[in-house]
Amino acid sequence: MNRRILAVGSIAAVAALALAGCSGSTEADKPAASSGPVTLTMSAWSVDTTPEFKALADAFHEKNPDITINLKEYDATDYNTLITADLAAGSGPDIITQKEVKYVTTLQEGGQLLDVSDVKLPKGIGGADSYKVDGKAYATPYRQDSWVLFYNKDLFKKAGVAEPDGSWTWDDFDKAAAELTAGAGGAKGAYLHRWQSVVQGFANSQTGSNVLKGKYDYMTPFYERVLKLQKDGDVVDFNTSSANQLTYQGEFGKQKAAMMPMGTWFVATLIAQQASGDADAFSWGIAPIPQLSAKTAGLDNTPVTFGDPTGFGVNAAASPEKAAAAKKFLAFASSEDAAQVLAGIGITPALNSSTVADTYFGVKGAPTDDLSKFAWSTHKVLAENPTSSKTAAIQGILSDMHTAIMSGSTPVDAAIKEAQDRVSNEVGLD
Repeated sequence: MNRRILAVGSIAAVAALALAGCSGSTEADKPAASSGPVTLTMSAWSVDTTPEFKALADAFHEKNPDITINLKEYDATDYNTLITADLAAGSGPDIITQKEVKYVTTLQEGGQLLDVSDVKLPKGIGGADSYKVDGKAYATPYRQDSWVLFYNKDLFKKAGVAEPDGSWTWDDFDKAAAELTAGAGGAKGAYLHRWQSVVQGFANSQTGSNVLKGKYDYMTPFYERVLKLQKDGDVVDFNTSSANQLTYQGEFGKQKAAMMPMGTWFVATLIAQQASGDADAFSWGIAPIPQLSAKTAGLDNTPVTFGDPTGFGVNAAASPEKAAAAKKFLAFASSEDAAQVLAGIGITPALNSSTVADTYFGVKGAPTDDLSKFAWSTHKVLAENPTSSKTAAIQGILSDMHTAIMSGSTPVDAAIKEAQDRVSNEVGLD
């Protein structure tokens, strides 16, 4: 498993460009005074392909030259297991990146996260509530992705199918998928990745349900329509995707599918892959995710989608001096200056504004149409993982349910009943 320390040097060029687009300097922008040099470690993953960590650390160091942040890289797949083990061994980093919200309470209950309620956050930032336990904050958000619909404009044109217009329901999506499969020259109408999120995330958010309630029959129609898409051949079936370990980047980037529901994090990846040649050159855009009801569809309404924030916490074992410096970094990472840095590399920050949006869509290779801008900036984002010590266990059971349904091994109703019984027996709900 790969864990390595990377020293933070000069500001990455892309971060410097993003900072150059910020508003004029003020007293608050000037490097802060310090009692002496402080060096912090911060957990990260896939550093070579995930530039946000170094970009934020470099930009922060530019403003606070007495504070240096070194990145401690962990294997992305086993990140939560490895970071938990390091913290238990007393060798954890000073700043703990919160990769998945469902593990926040695990660290908080273990006494490994410092209360950071005193870190001042800007008004309107997204995702902050996901890090609160009993009214106290144990991390702060720096990015807030949401799920949107990626679509290949060239394949739509080839098939003679009207592009999304912002008013689509899932019925419209299914109809377009069938038409695209028939007319796009061998590409599937859509690609639905294997994750449970691709079905359950929309079922939860668009019905206003919560996995902590222990009843999951509201997911039935969502699974029935996805299974029909499989049966009709308008998406690659779950078993084929699993057996061949298909990647969503490859399926959409190599034009094997005309549409794909996916998180906004894919924007940066797709831009980079088209620039490198790892993805084909084609015209694409993003649209609001299709809605369960026409009541939330349309440009005059606010589409409902889902997505969890990504944030930073502070190691409870950090010295007072390191804890103070780490909190200063948390405040910066949630600021508009940091949002500009993130937007400048195609990352969706937790803090949004018109100037941040201008930076985001000004990145070379990003879509420039109005619908893409609307989809990125206008939506109601509900948390995929409610903050609870029981969330991780419940999501594990629901993952088993998802596999059973999508693989065809268990009928929908039977799989849902089994999941409900397991949650009741293995997790227990108040």
